[in-house]
Amino acid sequence: MKKQINTPGPSSANLPAKESLDIIGSACRDYFQKSNKDLSIEVWSNIAETDLIPVHYLFRPFNEMPTLEQDALKQCRGKVLDVGAGAGSHALWLQEQGFEVTALEISPGACEVMQKRGIQNILEKDFFNLPEEVRYDTLLMLMNGIGIVGTTDKLKGFFNVARKLLKPGGQILVDSSDLRYLFLEDDGSILINLNDHYYGEVEYRMSYKGRKGRRFPWLFIDDQLMEYHAEKSGFRFERIVEGDHYDYLARLTVAT
Repeated sequence: MKKQINTPGPSSANLPAKESLDIIGSACRDYFQKSNKDLSIEVWSNIAETDLIPVHYLFRPFNEMPTLEQDALKQCRGKVLDVGAGAGSHALWLQEQGFEVTALEISPGACEVMQKRGIQNILEKDFFNLPEEVRYDTLLMLMNGIGIVGTTDKLKGFFNVARKLLKPGGQILVDSSDLRYLFLEDDGSILINLNDHYYGEVEYRMSYKGRKGRRFPWLFIDDQLMEYHAEKSGFRFERIVEGDHYDYLARLTVAT
């Protein structure tokens, strides 16, 4: 039997809106217009039980965010790019604290909602195709924002893009989870096929009100493997917080 992934579902940060039917955007728009507390997005994955994301969770204020997210927001500095901003809860809080923050989101519906919520700087673009002339002090990637990479073999490309987007001394703040707990046996052993793809490479599909998006890859990465790939690409890895559910928050900076 499949187990439950105890982390929030993916954002639409890197999903072409037409192909994904803008699931996130449709749900956010309905919630914002109707304030219906019962709306939810269904998330299917190939390794766990089908999960539901309550749409109101995407609109949560700072005091309802997990401690790990609160810590990440407090670690932001300078000019911030909120990658996969969703409904804009993180960007909105940063803006209220006086940060120059840009909310990056590829979902047209979510961008529309963020604008109505009062977020001043919104980019409806793909992270991997951002203009290189604009640089940031902090790349914020919460709710497993590293998932947009999809698979571990694309991490090198991600770090190449991130390096071009960061100002000197800039940082990436990213959280993720180690999914090995999904493979725990009753006797405490872990059953993982080492000849298969990395166990944190998940296939997802979201649906809302009977409308199904396309399937897409999403990456959860344990801290040791993240550190390995970061250092391989010339970044320094620092674990800031270790969560209660196999999750962690890390800071990545360009090694000097």
